[in-house]
Amino acid sequence: MALTELKLEYEIASENKKGIPVIIAAAGSSSRMAGVNKQFADLCGIPVIIRTLLAFQRSDAISRIIVVTSKDSINEIQLLCSKYMIDKLTDILEGGANRAESVKKGVARLGEEGYVLIHDGARPLISDEVICRVADALKTNCAVTCAVPLKDTVKKVDRNGVVIETPIREELVAVQTPQGVDVKKYKEALDKADDLSVFTDDMSVMEWAGYSVATVKGDYKNIKITTPEDLIIASALLESEEEV
Repeated sequence: MALTELKLEYEIASENKKGIPVIIAAAGSSSRMAGVNKQFADLCGIPVIIRTLLAFQRSDAISRIIVVTSKDSINEIQLLCSKYMIDKLTDILEGGANRAESVKKGVARLGEEGYVLIHDGARPLISDEVICRVADALKTNCAVTCAVPLKDTVKKVDRNGVVIETPIREELVAVQTPQGVDVKKYKEALDKADDLSVFTDDMSVMEWAGYSVATVKGDYKNIKITTPEDLIIASALLESEEEV
């Protein structure tokens, strides 16, 4: 397909009826990546975003993939998805001013009933086991996130960097994605919120709306590519898996 034929937004009517949809949030600014767009950064020969999409393409838990990205990235993602045969892709949308606004555009493409997973485009090492855990937990919960116990002691500090509290580490977890929500309840929560910029993940939206959030076991390998160092770590993790 010639580049001039690409559209800024498109929708494909066909959808796998088995499983649930996933929204891939890939509209971030990559401000800590030293000038590199992390979605297209090379990770052992394959762009980060494609490694992420391939994980959901191969998962039996997933019926449909919706990508929300920056306006400047839509064409390139469409071309890459064609190259790597991501045929569960049904929508590519321009994102909003923040994560919650971007995800809101994605859920607007869904019906009122059912569930959806939401995943960071920059988490390319997500396993099918974690995807399925979150999807399965949605059968009995309206909000689910995968999470891992913290390894480090965490300190709460004031504006001057002075420690004011040491939370109990055993009561803390680091949340990851995918996160799963009841579509109707999530849409209602987004519509009621006055300022979507305050929400750093999808579970904080559901918490604010008064819903209980369940956690399932995550994976320490499910890292988010945020800095150039994260690419080095992700490459090493992939290479170690190939050597096994």
